[in-house]
Parts: sequence; structure tokens; C-alpha cells
Amino acid sequence: MPMSTYYQELREKIGTQLIFSPGVAAIIRNASGEILFQRPSRDSEIWSLPAGAIELGETPAEAVKREVYEETGLHVRPHQLLGVFGGETFRFTYPDGNQVEYIVFMFECVVESGTLEAVDGESDVLEYFAVSSIPRLALPYPKEIFRAALLERTIFQSP
Repeated sequence: MPMSTYYQELREKIGTQLIFSPGVAAIIRNASGEILFQRPSRDSEIWSLPAGAIELGETPAEAVKREVYEETGLHVRPHQLLGVFGGETFRFTYPDGNQVEYIVFMFECVVESGTLEAVDGESDVLEYFAVSSIPRLALPYPKEIFRAALLERTIFQSP
């Protein structure tokens, strides 16, 4: 789904200036332990986890379920909160100039059903990668978050 009405109206008022954006990201593993990543176009070198903004009235768990479905076609159950990330290194500028500083709730998710395909058109490529060959990512998640086994630990970013 493109930018929500809430963010569109906010951007009409403030332009492209930097805003906080609460969001979610999902680690989804296949049976081999590989992690699902997406990229918006085949021309892009930057990948991301299935992720997106938390909408007004949503809990982080509800948001991750919605975002994962929109970007991957998979219905998931958030199984564990793995970490909460933010700060200056989580700033991102979109091609249209909109600036955000993300506060990301990252969940380990379990696939319950669905077929791997982009529903909303935001993902052009969906691919599983081994932990040892994770592609270049848009946000600097700590590497240990990808090595953590399901239910192994929770990580909170600290200064």
C-alpha cells in the first residue's frame, strides 16, 4: 500500500522535513532457516525485510501482520518481539525527498498460510537468503538479530 492518508495529510502540511515514523519489520524464515527479504524493483541494490508503518489505531503486532501480507502475500503470526530499533542511524530519505527517522519493532513471524507474491505492488522481488549472505539493507539492523534462533533472545538497541 502506498503512503496512508494520515501520512499524506501530514506531508501536505510539513513537506519533506524529518519526522518520526513508528514501524514494524518481520523476520520470516523458511524451513532451511533462510530469511525472506524484498526489494522494490529489480533495478534496486537495496533490500529490506517485509516492513512498514504502523497506522493510527494499530498495534505493532497488527501492523506487522498487515504489512507482511501486503508485501508478500503471506499470512503470519508474530511469534516474538526481537528488538526495538531507532536513532539517527535509522534515518532514511525516500526518492521523493521525504525524510523519516524510524522506530522499528522487529518481530520473528511464523507463516500460517498464503502464497509468496506481492499483493500491493511495493515488492518487485521476494527472495530468501541464508544468514551468511544477507543482501545490502536500507536500515542498519544489528547482524546478531538475523542469527538469533526463534525464541532465543530479545535484543533492544541501547546507546
